[in-house]
Amino acid sequence: MEFNINGKPVQSDADAAMPLLWVLRDVLNMTGTKFGCGVAACGACTVHVDGQPVRSCVFPASAASGKKIRTIESLGTPDKPHALQLAWIAEQVPQCGYCQSGMLMAAAALLERKPKPTDADIDEAMTNICRCGTYQRVRAAIHRAAGESA
Repeated sequence: MEFNINGKPVQSDADAAMPLLWVLRDVLNMTGTKFGCGVAACGACTVHVDGQPVRSCVFPASAASGKKIRTIESLGTPDKPHALQLAWIAEQVPQCGYCQSGMLMAAAALLERKPKPTDADIDEAMTNICRCGTYQRVRAAIHRAAGESA
């Protein structure tokens, strides 16, 4: 299978039925995307496929073949963090941090669709589960990033 991951062509001989999460983590050694529940409920594994957020733990690799995949590794750099990453730090969003790569990818997809989201937009888009319960901080960080990215 051929993929475009974070702007680079990548080939893999992984089983076509393997979930994209495991191709990324186990085959390609891209460990920023996390395993949470395995049933697409928590969102820790969220990546973008052709610009849409998907739960990669249940997304077959064959369905991603030939498509543009974006993972947390491409969201920003140490020298130039993404506005969401800066906002996450400023609002002190992460506690344990486990769900954060998926949260950030879901938030990035939201801001790409709606650069100035309302609280309702955020509530509708952010269906990821955070066991630490930092949802109010997530909302504040998304609003902050929307202001900084304008």
